[in-house]
This record gives sequence, C-alpha cells and structure tokens, in this order.
Amino acid sequence: MSKTRVGIIGCGGMATGHALRFEKVKDHADVTAVVDIDIACAQAVADLLPNSPRVAKDYREILGEVDALLVVLPHHLHHSVSIDCMDAGKHVLVEKPMANSEQECIEMLAAAERNQRVLMVAYCMRFHPLVRELHRLIKSGTYGELFELSIWTEQYTHPPEGHWARSQSTLGGGQLFSHGCHYVDLLLWFLGRPVRGSHFGTRTGTPWMEREGTSHLTIEFEGGILGYHGATWGARGTRLGYSVHAHCTEGMLEADIQHGVLYAHSGADVHEPGKPVIQKTEILLETPSAKPTDEEMIHFLECIRTGAHPLTDGISSLEGLRVIWELYRAEEAHQLADLRGMGLGSYGTSIHSQ
Repeated sequence: MSKTRVGIIGCGGMATGHALRFEKVKDHADVTAVVDIDIACAQAVADLLPNSPRVAKDYREILGEVDALLVVLPHHLHHSVSIDCMDAGKHVLVEKPMANSEQECIEMLAAAERNQRVLMVAYCMRFHPLVRELHRLIKSGTYGELFELSIWTEQYTHPPEGHWARSQSTLGGGQLFSHGCHYVDLLLWFLGRPVRGSHFGTRTGTPWMEREGTSHLTIEFEGGILGYHGATWGARGTRLGYSVHAHCTEGMLEADIQHGVLYAHSGADVHEPGKPVIQKTEILLETPSAKPTDEEMIHFLECIRTGAHPLTDGISSLEGLRVIWELYRAEEAHQLADLRGMGLGSYGTSIHSQ
C-alpha cells in the first residue's frame, strides 16, 4: 500500500510538536515537503524528519508533491490557504480554530465538498485517551447522571511585541476564540444541545492582548446540565493546569490532563461545617500527558484512506465557533446568549442544509 505524501505549511511555535506526530504513522505517511516564509524555520522542522523533505517558502511550489497538507498558520490565513490546497485536489488538516468568520468557514466547507476532499480541524483534545475514557464513562452512566462539567486551562502565554496572536483581527478574537474553542468543542461533544450562556473576558493581567487573555464562560444545556470553562493566558503559577471535573450523581470524575491521570472520587459524606471530607479516590487510567497529535494524524490518514468521516470535521468546528461568536455578541450587549438551535448537529451533514 502506497504511503500518503504529507506537507506541512507553517513552521512556527507549534511546528516541532507537529513534526514529532509523524513517528507513529511512518508506515502510512511520508512528510515530503515543509513550508515557511522563514526558510530557516522550515529547515529546522525538516531536520527533525526522516527522508529529507523538500523545504520551500511558498506552499504553491509543493502542491504537486503532496497528497495532503497540515496547515499550521496564523488563524487569518487558514481560509485562503486551505481553499487553495483543496482546489488543487489535496486533503487538509487545518489547525484550530477553523477560520476567523462564519463566511470563511462556509467557503472552506464548500471547497471540500466540490473537490471531494477531507477537511479536518485539529481539535486534538477529542483524541486524548483521558478525554475519550471520560466521555465513555459519562455516556455509559457508570457514575450516575452527569449534572456539571468544568474545564480548566491555565497557562502563561505572552507572545512577543508585534506577534500576530496579540491582535484581535489576526487571532480572530481573544483567548476564548483561539484556545477556548478546543473546550467549547468538548462541552458540546459531552453535553449536547446548549440553551443559554454567558461569557466574561478581561485583558487585566494580560495587557499584551488586544482582546481577552482571561475567559470564563458558563453554558446551560438541555436537561439543566451546566458546562463551564475557566481559562487564562496570564497564569504565573497554577494548581489546576489542564483539568476536567465531571460531577455525577454517584461520584466525581477528574481528568488531570497536565499529569496524565484519570481519577474517580466517590463516597463523600454529606457536608458538615468543620468536618474534613472523607472520600474514596481511585486511579482509572494513566497515560502520557502530551497532546495526542499523533492519534489525530492517524485518524486523518485513515479518513483519507477509507473515506471515513472525520470526528472533528469542518461542520462541527463551525458549529462550535458559532456558539463562541454568539457568546461574544451577547457579552458586548450585556445580555445572556440565546444558544437554542446551536451546537453539534445544527448544520446537518451538508452546508446546503443551513
């Protein structure tokens, strides 16, 4: 069976991690080209890969040498580059968020449809072993009925002066849009149809950001389940790191993403002031704490090879971004966001169903 020829477009801060993802798929894919306007950055990534891939400054130079492309560019470039690649007959795995506007997302979906190419968005957290096991346990009701899910992401992200990630126009928004899109996607995947929500963001503590660097959102889902995401790019220290807490009627599940452990906490007595909480804690799963970009790439290649539909497809990505855009709009209007009719499944299986 011939290998899929893959090109990497964009060799900035995330590129080293993306290069390393190919170790697990070396029997199914070869990286044949690496592209960046800074040729030294492209060469640095090429040096991490076997088979001496071609290095180029312009992605259009290498389109005849690849079958699929990993687009790892500033957000405002996702739209034009991805469409060019699909119109050239190439499959695309584009970094999140998909694009900076709804119209751009729709045009990318149309390009995938007319060219019959795979368009997948790099929401790698859906492929994390802890997240997948947490999802399975919640859906199976192993610990009773879920009523609240909280996701925490605290990190120190301080791009240098002039960096595209500081600007609202090139980033597409603030911390919520750029990084929180991962976790809005997870909330929708876990909890189903949203009803209403609120978002509060601030630049305080992250003055280098044009829009919010700290973000808190709460969403009510059908059935009264609450979803929460608390995040900051200003954390000079953290205890929560990356973690997910799922409160169920028979216990609390904790996915400690930062340390790679899934816990179950159960059996706590009714709270009494001044009395220490005694509970049973067990480890359900331990796994490396790195982001599962290798599993994401395995899935992308399988979709190309078999025609399977991507788990993190362009339509579900657009659906999650629509929730974020409505949360932003309502925040600016000092209102609750009406999220009825949004969420995964709201666009159907084709852009023509909207």
